[in-house]
Amino acid sequence: MSERESTPLPQFKILGQPVHLSKDYIPWLLDRLQRGIGTHVVTMNAEIVIQATHDLELSTIIHNADLVTPDGSGIIMALKLHGITQPRYAGIDLGEDLIRLAGEADREYPVFLYGGKPQIVQKAAQKWQTELPNLKIVGIEHGYLDTEQQAKLLHQIQSTQPKIILVALGMPRQEIWIRDNFHLCPQAIWIGVGGSFDVWSGVKNRAPQYIRNLDLEWLYRIAQEPSRWRRALALPQFAILAILERLWGKHKDKLAPN
Repeated sequence: MSERESTPLPQFKILGQPVHLSKDYIPWLLDRLQRGIGTHVVTMNAEIVIQATHDLELSTIIHNADLVTPDGSGIIMALKLHGITQPRYAGIDLGEDLIRLAGEADREYPVFLYGGKPQIVQKAAQKWQTELPNLKIVGIEHGYLDTEQQAKLLHQIQSTQPKIILVALGMPRQEIWIRDNFHLCPQAIWIGVGGSFDVWSGVKNRAPQYIRNLDLEWLYRIAQEPSRWRRALALPQFAILAILERLWGKHKDKLAPN
């Protein structure tokens, strides 16, 4: 293994989409940060898998990502069907862990926040700057930019070279945007964090821990945002397809290296 490579994590495919398996992803990511190995992280849930089954562009992005983590409870359920015990790692938790890593006194990992509404991304940044005084945020930009503003954003990212870039544009827009601009900062961790800025800013509440422990965070989000119910239709569709996939025995080889 060369200095520019990292130990591959085992992966398993669910409905044709890969997910990497680990009890703790942070040491693996920290190793890549320390060695300047760029990393595109996709946080996988049932909705993304269903969309990727008929969206070749999204499926290709997922397959080319350096790390695909099990965000949703549906992914954990599908893995259990194949006898694989894997803890869920929500994208918001991964984003928080990376920010806390960057905020440690002996670290030098500048952070860039992009996406969400103007006041929301500002409040999210303020929350973390207050909590982590050593955190170095080198850029904050909302997700409603015109063409000229977008060009300035890309120039800012390229000139500041942050090490952790959190993108909150929603799926799949954030995954496509990261794919298209990864070359501007090739040594950074790029991760789409969806609605995390809303929670960090205090505009929305995250489900209590006991609800998360029951794998019902998706239901709590629907209760907060009833308009999400159409998106939730992917869950039963995913469950049926995952069960059928298990019954058809398509995964005789089980785990495979990255």
